Parts: sequence; structure tokens; C-alpha cells
Amino acid sequence: MAHILKAETWRGKTAIVGVGTTRQGEHPGRSAEQIGVEALGLALADSGIDKSEIDGLITCATTQGQGTDASFGPLLGIDPAFSATLDYGSCNFSLHLAVMAIASGLASTVALIYGCNQRTNKASFAGGYGAGADFTHPYGYLHVAAPFAMAFNRHRHLYGTTEEQLGHVAVVQREYARMNPLSVFTDPLTIDDYLATPYLIEPLRRHDMTMISDGGAALIVTSAERARDLPGKAVSVAGMAEQAAWRSNDLEDNVMRPWMKNVAARLYGSSGFTPDQIDLLYVQDPCSFYILEMLEHYGFCQPGESGPFVAAGNTRLGGRLPVNTNGGQLSEAYMWGWLHLCEAVRQLRGECGARQVLGARVAQYASAAAGLRGAATILTVED
Repeated sequence: MAHILKAETWRGKTAIVGVGTTRQGEHPGRSAEQIGVEALGLALADSGIDKSEIDGLITCATTQGQGTDASFGPLLGIDPAFSATLDYGSCNFSLHLAVMAIASGLASTVALIYGCNQRTNKASFAGGYGAGADFTHPYGYLHVAAPFAMAFNRHRHLYGTTEEQLGHVAVVQREYARMNPLSVFTDPLTIDDYLATPYLIEPLRRHDMTMISDGGAALIVTSAERARDLPGKAVSVAGMAEQAAWRSNDLEDNVMRPWMKNVAARLYGSSGFTPDQIDLLYVQDPCSFYILEMLEHYGFCQPGESGPFVAAGNTRLGGRLPVNTNGGQLSEAYMWGWLHLCEAVRQLRGECGARQVLGARVAQYASAAAGLRGAATILTVED
């Protein structure tokens, strides 16, 4: 039996007190680190905390190896007590590490930073996918497009899910993106527009896949006690869970990532919340099918019901469960999910203008590193 850090040692004892996001799209002539430093400056100003208080630094390296803590530290002029770089932060994993560092006493105030210039630097994302990639790469099983085309086909075979139902994921997220000044894609998108678009890899279309962009994001995480002395509204970390899936290829229906249910069980168990108490859901979405999959794995609808759930408008503004109110990676920008967490914080603080979900008090963020590991967080402004 694994010995897992008991939730009472960290739950509600840390809070996000600042977020910062740069302009998204293209940053020609700027390094990933320069963009990330800009984002951190914005997050510090948002939090009211001086850089001198930062004694923890967590960064997420880009696919090209940029943005390590060793490269950010000198630019920032800090020598933190705790420092780390994750090879796939997606911000969920980075946030969890920050919470654990504060709970264990290794740091008191942690800066999370991600910056990338992957668009102007023409980074390639056409590599192999998941465990055993060396064996599947030669057959065209590349990127997330190939495995999730297979996953959607499997879902369609089992439950009758239609391409039109899947298309509503992209359409709804574009609606949100058009209300978000950070978004890169803001042209109108209807379900007819979606269905008229050629396949990228059947049955997925271009609107089903993420876009590549430059940009930066940063968050400031500190103790709940320190947060009470700051001027802004703090957002508490109320639940978190992770799961590795290194042997996922051994599982039946592995393309459906059935191990994700383990993350859900631990998440709700650690937080005391249930799916029907979640006001907002954020899903890291390199592919639209991630949304359908996560809705089912986390218990927001039953297996096979996610297609009709989205098509009925439940994830729209004013719907039962608004999803990716920033526009997601399909329309806002591709930042490995960091912008999702920044949006969740801003929504819970009531700062999102036309796309604000009124009365939102609890948000959940679910992410995955391809088919290899997953993570989820519950944030709240409840006392």
C-alpha cells in the first residue's frame, strides 16, 4: 500500500495569489526565458508580492529544452531555497509540486513560470506518442492526432458518438475565445463551418487539434496564512491527484485512457468535493476528444453520454458546466495548459468580463501528459 501525503497536511493551506499572462501568438526575436520573465513580472504585480519574497522556483521546460530553472534563475536574479524544472509541467504538475514544497517547509512562496517561442522557432511536434513510440512512429502513429483519432473511432463504435457532437467542442470553445482578448483564433465558427472543413486525420479536422503559439504564463503560490495579508482575492488549492500510466499499452482499450478514473477517485477523495459541486471545468485539450473523455472519466456524465452532453449546450456560458471558458488550446493558445489555470483563477476572482460565470466558487482543472500520466486540481474561493 503506497503511503500518500495525507490531504489534511496540505488541503486549504496554500493559495494562488497572482497570475500573469503575456500576449499570445508570435514573439519574434525573443527567447522563451524572456517571455516567461515578462509573465512573472505581471504575476508579481497581480499578487502584491515583491520578488525578494520568492524562495521557490518551478519551471516547465519546452519541447526544445528551453526554460529551465537554471536559465530563469540568473535572469530573475534569485537564488531560491527550492528550485526545480519539470519536463512536462502542464501547470497541474507544477502546481502540485509547489503545494508539496510549501507543505513540507522547503519554500514559503513559489513562482511557477512557463515561456515558449515554439511558433517563431518552428518547433516540431510530429514525434511519436506515448509508451512504445519507437515501434509505432514508423507507421504514422504521431502527435496526439493519430491516437485520438483512434480513440474517437472507438468511442463512436461503442456509443454511437457522432462527428457533429464532437464538433460542438470546437464551436463552444471558439464562442468563449471570441470574448477573450488573449485568444489567437477569434473568427466565428459554426457547426456547419466545422463539418465543411476537410479531415486532418479522419475523423478529426483542423478545428479538433491545438494550434502552436508563443507566449508566457506565471503564477504565484504561497501559504494561506501569507495570502490573508495580501490585497487580492486568494484562490485555495482544495484537491489534487495524479496517476502515472507507464504500462498503459498493457491495458484493454488503452486509447481510452481508463486509468484516468484513478485520478478522479483520488481527486474527489482528497478534496471532499463531488462532480456536482464543480462550477467550472478546465481540460487541457490538445485534441477536442479530450473534452469528451474527461467529462466521462471525472463523472460529469456517464460513459457514452459526453457527445450528447456537449451538443445540448451544457458546456456553454450559462450551461450546466461551462468548460474551457478561455477558449482552450483549440482557440485561445497552446501553452501546455498553463492558460487554463490562469483562467480558472481569474474566473473564481470574478475578473473575466463578458465570459464571466456568475457565482462561480469551485473550479476543476484536468490534464494529461499524452497517455503516460494525468493530474487534476480543484480550486475554490470557499472559506
